[in-house]
Amino acid sequence: MHRNRYWRTGSGLRLDAVRNQERIVVAAAGAFSELGAEVTLEEVARRAGVGVATVYRRFRNRDQLVRAVVAHVLTAEIEPVAEIETDDPWCDLAATLDASVAAVAAHSEVVALAHAAGAIDVDVVDRYLQRLERVLTRARAAGLVRPELEPRDLAVAVMMVLATVRKVDRDGCGDEGGGWRRYL
Repeated sequence: MHRNRYWRTGSGLRLDAVRNQERIVVAAAGAFSELGAEVTLEEVARRAGVGVATVYRRFRNRDQLVRAVVAHVLTAEIEPVAEIETDDPWCDLAATLDASVAAVAAHSEVVALAHAAGAIDVDVVDRYLQRLERVLTRARAAGLVRPELEPRDLAVAVMMVLATVRKVDRDGCGDEGGGWRRYL
């Protein structure tokens, strides 16, 4: 039974290493969101239930960890919504944009850290724009949006809407009713 933890994945990492990496990234996302930029890698390790050496083995520095958290937010919170294809391309597009604003707003500390450190990975941005292109193409084909609308236009709209999102307080209150959705 113990040998299962040593099986390798397609990425070449052992299964236990993949699990640890995911635990570290999820713990870091929570820690950055709760405590902001002052979070230490030791705190991330504690929350993930691993040793700090494990964190450093997976991520050589804080910027790499921040980059991984940004990618995780895209993969876990935006891509699943963008992959849903219903018979209503407008609803699919709106749901993707809604998920985008909600995810970035929920992880604003991480995004700020990534921006300040220059850790916004071009590959992550390209992946996001590809997801937008997919839902936008369907909406264009259905005649629901202007033909010249591009994914970058939608990304800019998401950024403008983010400027209207009020900071959520520690009790989870704030922006009751999702006032930003009106602008979206």
